[in-house]
Amino acid sequence: VQLQASGGGLVQAGGFLSLSCAAPGRTLSSYAMGWFRQAPGKEREFVAAISWNGGSTYYADSVKGRFTISRDNAKNTVFLQMNSLKPEDSAVYYCAADTYGVLDDVDNGSDPREYDYWGQGTQVTVSS
Repeated sequence: VQLQASGGGLVQAGGFLSLSCAAPGRTLSSYAMGWFRQAPGKEREFVAAISWNGGSTYYADSVKGRFTISRDNAKNTVFLQMNSLKPEDSAVYYCAADTYGVLDDVDNGSDPREYDYWGQGTQVTVSS
């Protein structure tokens, strides 16, 4: 499964961006999906995850209340709406797919090792 993340760019602090993740020619409806990010010199960190049917969502504490993950299975697309952006949100954002589509409080999608497929990343830069 080839994942394509898009929607990154340069935005001022307090602004917003909406990222998308799609897999042309493939269906994502059975996968749990996650967003991760990696800033220069830092490890990849979890941002948000959503179960296969959108019934469960999980967020990193650093983005809770500002970011929203959602999906449109009819369009095979997963979204990350990012509001009230801060300079510390600057990073390359990656989407990932987990063939095990269910998420719960124990397996909440925050472990990158659980994901089977990764996109190429999209750069988000937030200026102060």
